[in-house]
Amino acid sequence: MTLHQDAVSTLDKWRPTLPSQESLRQAFLGFLAAREDACARSCEAGHLTASAVVLDASGSRVLLTLHPRVGRWLQLGGHCEPEDVSLAAAALREAREESGMDGLVLDPVPVHLDVHPITCSLGVPTRHFDVRFAIRAPSGAKPVLSDESDDLQWWPVTGLPDGSEDLTELVHSAVTAG
Repeated sequence: MTLHQDAVSTLDKWRPTLPSQESLRQAFLGFLAAREDACARSCEAGHLTASAVVLDASGSRVLLTLHPRVGRWLQLGGHCEPEDVSLAAAALREAREESGMDGLVLDPVPVHLDVHPITCSLGVPTRHFDVRFAIRAPSGAKPVLSDESDDLQWWPVTGLPDGSEDLTELVHSAVTAG
């Protein structure tokens, strides 16, 4: 199965509880139907990305990265790579790379979708069709800052940093999924 086929299958099976998420799910499926290259970062019209909402073992804290290019606190994640066999695998790979933590446990069912305009590594305006997954860190896990972050911190799920109010629905979806 290709990454594109996995993306179609994953989103076809997922049934979100929020009407706004169902609208996005349908839009993502339409984009995938129109573009065989929808999972490739080279797709200038936009491309699917995979995010990880990393929760601690208790589910009371979320790991956020201070993104160097965006300049704000975000969930971990990024572009799919040619070796990724699924969106879930891409999210887990990104979480490992950006957190430096082992023993992460991924729920392979998406928890949230988002589409946003961005100028990413292509250097031109595009869109990220972000598929987001919940991941649990093992008890006592300590993140290690990588060169992909300006900072990396645990935040209470009910006390996200200023300027990240748009993550509230995402974090809530991840907490209630697991």
